[in-house]
Amino acid sequence: MTYLTLSLALIFVLIPIVLSKTLNLGLEKDTLIATVRSIIQLLAVGYVLQFVFDSEQPIYIILMIALMITAATQNARKKGASIKGITWKLVVTYLFVEILTQGILLGFQITPATPQYIIPISGMMIGNSMVLSILFLNRFTAEVESHQDETELILSLGGTPKQAIHKQLINSIQASTIPTIESQKTIGLVQLPGMMSGQIIAGADPVQAVQFQLLILFLLLTAAVVTSVMMGYLSYPALFNARMQMLKMRQKD
Repeated sequence: MTYLTLSLALIFVLIPIVLSKTLNLGLEKDTLIATVRSIIQLLAVGYVLQFVFDSEQPIYIILMIALMITAATQNARKKGASIKGITWKLVVTYLFVEILTQGILLGFQITPATPQYIIPISGMMIGNSMVLSILFLNRFTAEVESHQDETELILSLGGTPKQAIHKQLINSIQASTIPTIESQKTIGLVQLPGMMSGQIIAGADPVQAVQFQLLILFLLLTAAVVTSVMMGYLSYPALFNARMQMLKMRQKD
């Protein structure tokens, strides 16, 4: 694909803008901003990755992963601002998911220890963890607020914070992981995954593309469950004080 053919693809940006303008949806500005940002960010990342791939220096791989974790944390922390210490909880979760997945991949030599494999897979894992942490935090804060009376009742009857918050915690973990699990049930029937489609378009053998996509799906499943569980068990203690009393939800981290 050349820059000329890519520019023709802007037709797909023009269509929603025209529809938004015609129906007074008010999406024109956000659509233009999203388009411009995606072009600039992806082109910049493309040149950076080209430099990292050519250099093959471990320090650049570490810096790229650190940048991903930082960006993911800054985005997700806004959704958990009411939970004390949410920033470090997110960082610990993303780091653990990254170390776990890459440790298994590289330890068992499933994928080569090269930037071409480590960085894209890390990006997918951290990005997926970010989305899952946001889903979890949205649901968890809503569950805590709507069941506050029930939680305080259990505490007043001698229950521990873990017992008092258990139902809300489990519901939030289940709700945040369901989309990942359900999407894998229909993969290949309802949709062809983006990575697999990209490999096929690039000329890769379809069977090999499927094998690599299955690897990614399994990784995403692990990242989803581990992220939700870690976020849950790191977050709920911050809702209680040393006397096992429930605290009011904070407005800022």
